[in-house]
Amino acid sequence: MERGTFQFMKSVNRSLILNKIRINSPISRADIAKETQLTPPTVSSIVKELIEQDLVYESELGTSKGGRKPTMLLINREASYVIGIDVGPNSIKCVLADFLGEIKEYVTIRLTPPISGNEFIALLKETISNVLSSFALPDKIIGIGVAMHGVVNVATGTSLIAPNLGLKNIPIKEELEKEFNILVKVENDARVMALGESWFGKHGQPLSMLAVNLGSGVGAGFVLEGKLFHGAKDIAGEIGHMTIDINGEVCECGNKGCLQAFVSGPSIAKRAMKTVGSGASTAKEISSMEIYQMAKNGDTHMQRVLEETGEILGIGLTNLIHVINPQLIVLGGGVSNAKEYLLPKINETITERGLTPQAKQTKVVISDLGANATALGAVALILVEIFNPM
Repeated sequence: MERGTFQFMKSVNRSLILNKIRINSPISRADIAKETQLTPPTVSSIVKELIEQDLVYESELGTSKGGRKPTMLLINREASYVIGIDVGPNSIKCVLADFLGEIKEYVTIRLTPPISGNEFIALLKETISNVLSSFALPDKIIGIGVAMHGVVNVATGTSLIAPNLGLKNIPIKEELEKEFNILVKVENDARVMALGESWFGKHGQPLSMLAVNLGSGVGAGFVLEGKLFHGAKDIAGEIGHMTIDINGEVCECGNKGCLQAFVSGPSIAKRAMKTVGSGASTAKEISSMEIYQMAKNGDTHMQRVLEETGEILGIGLTNLIHVINPQLIVLGGGVSNAKEYLLPKINETITERGLTPQAKQTKVVISDLGANATALGAVALILVEIFNPM
């Protein structure tokens, strides 16, 4: 799709109607006009253009409300495709998804740090090329979204710091746009996961949602009315560095008692090993995943470690509820697999510490997108430009 066409699609009314069809399809022209407060002639004119562009199609007739049965409208999921990339500390996952986020192709390659900036860019290009080589309609690809671990300059699409990969100042957007000649957007991976949950998770349409990624680190994204909130300097969502205990363990960032120093995978393992003499069934070095398996197998010490993690997470989430008051909190990442030990303590802590009855009732759920949440969020980085650009 040409850049001119892409900009054309960003017309406010056009995007409003497209998004309404995406969320509520099948839907009639009359219902679109009613729900968007656009005039019926405006809706009809724009829908006609969308059908001509093959972005929308008509389906069988809907239910009559007193007159003729209305013709229903749906998004043509095969109209365009998007490449979504999830760059983690150990791998690059690349997916090709249709207009509604269904994954059609999937490629993963391993990363072995340390790696140079040039090597990293070459691997990104190779991964994208591998996906493109298996797809018969490259002209239908409208963009590439990249979820990048670490700190990102969103405006320039530059990876400023990727600590686990040892990379700094990598011009991802510039390099990929030069190579593939299509739109590229780059964003922090935790925020991208939040966008993926907002667009493709089975959460309805919450006006505000916080998604928390619990893995080797702890990050989050806040989605307000379908769009990411970045803050003044692009660091909104760094909840892993919220102070929980001013006398606590030193975090990787250098401060004491950060949330990440308690509830990330490595931190959970470290806490378990510190108290291993009090009843754990093994004294060897273990991972957070092994801790979860041991807890499931009946190790009461490891169960207590995970329950304590849930309580600490609950304290952090209560703080966030009091500050930003999200309608929904979604937990993802490897640590969230231990949900049967985490969620009861999280909810109990929020109930104990919430300031108001409404705060105490904030819904906390586990991601239903699993390992694909971030890659799908990268797809949504491009789709949001079409469906919700304002």
